[in-house]
Amino acid sequence: MRAIHIAQFGGPEQLQLIQLPTPAPANGQVLIRVRAFGLNRAESYMRRGLWGEVARVTGIECVGEVTSAPGTDLRPGQKIAAIMGGMGRSINGSYAEYVCVPASNVVPLRSSLSWAELAAIPESYATAWACLHDNLELRAGQTLLIRGASSALGQAASNIAAHLGARVIATTRRPVELANVLRKNGARDIVEEQPSVAAAVRAIAPAGVDAVLDLIGNTTLLDSLAVAARPGRVCQAGFLGGLEALSHFLPLQHLPPRVQLSFFGSFAFGTPGFELDRVPLQDIVERVEQGRYHARPAEVFAFDDIIGAHRYLDAGAGLGKAVVQLEQ
Repeated sequence: MRAIHIAQFGGPEQLQLIQLPTPAPANGQVLIRVRAFGLNRAESYMRRGLWGEVARVTGIECVGEVTSAPGTDLRPGQKIAAIMGGMGRSINGSYAEYVCVPASNVVPLRSSLSWAELAAIPESYATAWACLHDNLELRAGQTLLIRGASSALGQAASNIAAHLGARVIATTRRPVELANVLRKNGARDIVEEQPSVAAAVRAIAPAGVDAVLDLIGNTTLLDSLAVAARPGRVCQAGFLGGLEALSHFLPLQHLPPRVQLSFFGSFAFGTPGFELDRVPLQDIVERVEQGRYHARPAEVFAFDDIIGAHRYLDAGAGLGKAVVQLEQ
């Protein structure tokens, strides 16, 4: 089978097309014919070596068809989505014509969407759903601040929160350029992202916001805590601002009373307490089909243009999810 591997850590040019044997699934695993996959910032970090030693074939999600699935209820030819399960980290990932994934990380789907359209959904929307419902316990009528709202995950969170009936305040470094994109995805208010947005956000929500989804990471976390209401919740779920550690973090000093801080990473999907079937992916797909969620891919790349796809990923265009589609 054709696969794309990381020849050595570095830039997009290190992603090279090679031939590998098609993997054979063990009991409880699913061999998937990959039809398309979404691009994720995590794969850029893996390619650059920022997450240490990883599998040489990267890719943390895909959509496709079951080829074989011994010991499971999945049937050959069934349409599925796969997320994490060690893909790209401890096992070869989805940048290939076939990938072998634990059944716990595979979800069957029914959809009329094209493969490219379907590939824009799984990782971003599953992660956003888990952050909003589990970590932040967001409810209708509450106010949510999303930092890094123009990212694919941020736009998915805006979709889900607005549909739920929450008021969304979105931050972005390019508020004028991306205003239409953010509003289309559910943002009511847009704030320019800066090291501190507390004053601008409190001008909109004087008592603070009920929930903060921080996708930028450690560089903005303390400011996100400062803008939360009492009581309030803050969930960190991304590192758009880089992977540098937060130094001199003192919970006694920096955690406001009655503000809960949590973290969610999609690598938890498929582990005890984070079963993937808890996420209503079928409902999410149907809402995309109905136009209630705006999850269409921002850009579609061919498998052979993976270098161009990663250049687009690294540029951070902020227009939504880019996907790669294999030849049909």
